[in-house]
Amino acid sequence: MSPARRPQPSRVRQGVYRRIRNAVGLTQDPPPMCNDPVLSYFPVDGVARLVHGDLATMIVGGLASLFLQMLHPHAMAGVAQHSRYREDAMGRLLQTANFIGHTTYGTRTQAYLDIERVLSVHEAVRGVADDGQPYYANDPHLLAWVHICEALSFLDAYRRYGTIELSASDLDTYVMEMAQLARDLGIAEPPTTYAQLRQGLEDFRPELRLSADGAEARDYVVRGFVSTPLQRFAHRRFVASALALMPTWAQSMVAAPASPLPRKVGEGLTRALCALTRYFVPPAVVERRTP
Repeated sequence: MSPARRPQPSRVRQGVYRRIRNAVGLTQDPPPMCNDPVLSYFPVDGVARLVHGDLATMIVGGLASLFLQMLHPHAMAGVAQHSRYREDAMGRLLQTANFIGHTTYGTRTQAYLDIERVLSVHEAVRGVADDGQPYYANDPHLLAWVHICEALSFLDAYRRYGTIELSASDLDTYVMEMAQLARDLGIAEPPTTYAQLRQGLEDFRPELRLSADGAEARDYVVRGFVSTPLQRFAHRRFVASALALMPTWAQSMVAAPASPLPRKVGEGLTRALCALTRYFVPPAVVERRTP
């Protein structure tokens, strides 16, 4: 079976390819892919490599994940008090992209180094939230919240805007693959099925609210930090699509401005933007295992 591979854009598309990646913070080349099933951290023919290899849907899913994460006041306090996201948004995007890239496509050694680096950085991220309660970024409970937000958002974005239809078995396989990463980050019992992943989000509802820090981060993400008119148009459409992925109760809590477009029109525009993105930044190709 052929392992995953990342097709390279033609010379004609190189300039646009670079501009699109730079616009979302990907200022470095994609990390090399480990194609050895013995050495790779994630399965080379797995669902995670398929989902994470599509930049277009990862933009939508990444934004949805950010909006969800803002709703936990302790997670948001850590970002507000220990992050320079306003001054170095692109740097933070690159760090996140590298972590996802190394764990999804890298070797076990590379993935474990990145996991240790993240945990080491998190060690200093602690303080007191606006409710007077202490928080700690390596708290397994907060790590579980971030994991659920990311895994659910990435997967649901691909389900809605991806190019390959995922079966119910594929959904569970993705969650199972991501559960290994969660355990290595210190989460004792992460979701292992899609149903458990969705239930995990519901279980956090009593803890969620939009804090002042969350509202500031929401406004920053909604405004965007791109420069050209085309980039601003694409950003607004991706933000609207990300918000629409979230449960209605989460959309209400985030309280971001609603898109003026009818749902079907908005989704059609997003699909067109995703197709255009894929033309210039082709997804990683993963030859799936046959059942």
